[in-house]
Amino acid sequence: MTDRPLNPANLDVDLQPQKPHSARFWNYLLGGKDNYPADRELGEQMKREFPAVVDLALSTRAFLGRTVRHLAAEEGYRQFLDVGTGLPTADNTHEVAQGAAADARIVYVDNDPIVLAHARALLTSTPEGDTDYVDSDLNDPGTVIAEAARTLDLDRPVVLMLMSVIGHVTDPAKAVALVQDYMSRLAPGSALVMCTTLSSPEVDAMTRSYGDSGTQPYVASSTETMLAMADGLIIPEPGLGPINRWHPDKSGPGTDTQQWGYVAYKPA
Repeated sequence: MTDRPLNPANLDVDLQPQKPHSARFWNYLLGGKDNYPADRELGEQMKREFPAVVDLALSTRAFLGRTVRHLAAEEGYRQFLDVGTGLPTADNTHEVAQGAAADARIVYVDNDPIVLAHARALLTSTPEGDTDYVDSDLNDPGTVIAEAARTLDLDRPVVLMLMSVIGHVTDPAKAVALVQDYMSRLAPGSALVMCTTLSSPEVDAMTRSYGDSGTQPYVASSTETMLAMADGLIIPEPGLGPINRWHPDKSGPGTDTQQWGYVAYKPA
C-alpha cells in the first residue's frame, strides 16, 4: 500500500442518509449493505420502472472482473487506473488484478466524500504490488494523472477503467473530449475499459426519473458517442456491444442488457 494518508478533512462527512446517493444506490443493486432507506427506495422504484436495472449492475461488475483478469493474466498489464471507483464491494479491481498478477499496481480515483469514507477498504495490497486512492474529480484529468503518477509508472502502459461512470458527464461532447484527454496522457500500449448505458427511449425515461430523485444525474450514451470516445484506439473483437458478450463466462447475467462497452488499445 502506498504510504500516503487519506485526506482527514473528508473523513468526517455528512452522509445525508435522507437523500438517495448514486454510489449507495449502485451498492444496493449489487446486493451490498452500505446504503440507507432512501437509496433502497430509489432502487425499488428503478426496478419497477426498468426491471433490467439489477442485471445491468451485475453485468457491469462481472465485466470488470473479466476484463481486469484477462488484461492482467493474458496480456501482461500490471497497472490499472480505476476512475469513478464507487463503494468497495466484492472482487474490487485490485483484488482481481493482484489475484492474477501479484505485482499489479492499482490507483482508485473518486471525489465523493462518501466513497472516501469507505476507501480504506480498498487500500490493501499484496507485498509485491501496490494500491492507492486519489481524492480527485473525473473531470480533472490533469490532476488525476499527476496524482496517479505517485504509484503508477506513466512511461509504461496503464489500463484506464471507466465503469459506468462516464454518464455522469451529461454533455456527450464533453464526455468524448474527456476520455480522449485521459488516453492522450497515457503511454502507447495503454488500454481503455469502457462501459456505459446505451440510450433508448425506455432507458432515457429511466435516467430522467433517476435524476428527478435528487441524486447525481446520469445520461445514457449513443453508440456513436461510445465509439467517438475510442477515436484513434483499436477495438478488437467482439467490438462495441452488450458487455456480457465480451469473453463470456459464467459470471454475471448471460443475457444482453443495455450496458454496452468494449476494451480498446492505444497503438504502441
